[in-house]
Amino acid sequence: MDALPGERTLVLDGGLATRLEDLGCDLRDELWSARLLHDDPAVLRRAHRDFFAAGADVAITASYQASVPGFTARGLSRGEARALIARSVEVAAQARDEAGGGIVAASVGPYGAARADGSEYTGDYGPRAGTADALADWHRERWHLLAESGADLLACETLPSCTEAQALVRLLAETPGVRAWFSFSCRDGERISDGTPLAECAALLAGHDQVVAVGANCTAPRHIPELVSGVRGVPAVAYPNSGEIWDAGARTWRGARDPAAFGAAAREWRRAGARLIGGCCRTTPEHVRRIRAHLD
Repeated sequence: MDALPGERTLVLDGGLATRLEDLGCDLRDELWSARLLHDDPAVLRRAHRDFFAAGADVAITASYQASVPGFTARGLSRGEARALIARSVEVAAQARDEAGGGIVAASVGPYGAARADGSEYTGDYGPRAGTADALADWHRERWHLLAESGADLLACETLPSCTEAQALVRLLAETPGVRAWFSFSCRDGERISDGTPLAECAALLAGHDQVVAVGANCTAPRHIPELVSGVRGVPAVAYPNSGEIWDAGARTWRGARDPAAFGAAAREWRRAGARLIGGCCRTTPEHVRRIRAHLD
């Protein structure tokens, strides 16, 4: 895509894994939804299509937790692993074409997602793995695969640290013509997971002409207005979780999942400055349908 529309708000999809679980998929696996790129790409295509049918303009691919090391650890060859990462874009593009149009954003999940240890919500990767050089080296192969996949743009999402964003900007510079948004996991209405103010991260990223938006995802909805209002010099992106809270001890979600309230809140996020709006964990096609209705 050449640019984001000036005043028009793009509606992103919702929680892909949530939709897959609602369709009967068991995602209790370190590869999470990426496992289905090998086992059942047809159900991924259906989930993408369901979000387009609900009114989404953008599908985010199932590559968030995909990596060459993750697939080869399951016995696949490097060539097979690389093909599966590219397949994430192919499947979303098929759903887009079946829906009659839309945008495909290739998901670039953080290093912590591949570790499957929760560190994508802290950015605590250790003194060696957590440097910009080390993170750029780790991301590079998947980045280039997705950059050359035919996706409309890359979605650098759930980033817990400003250092990881800086590493990905280096890779963005290696792929001229590719555009990306940068979305962070945030601990409150001001700071991303590692404690850096989101406004500070946005200021660092806004000077790069390949960056199309900066904002927050996988974050409590109540924090979104304050977070996106601090983004300057670049459009804001916002796709929070449903507002429910994960109880790790009981291994269950606490709170109500209310698509109507979520959709209504999207108007406030737009007033605060968001121009790309959708949902993350625990949001469904119904959440997207409500967003579309309220924003229209």
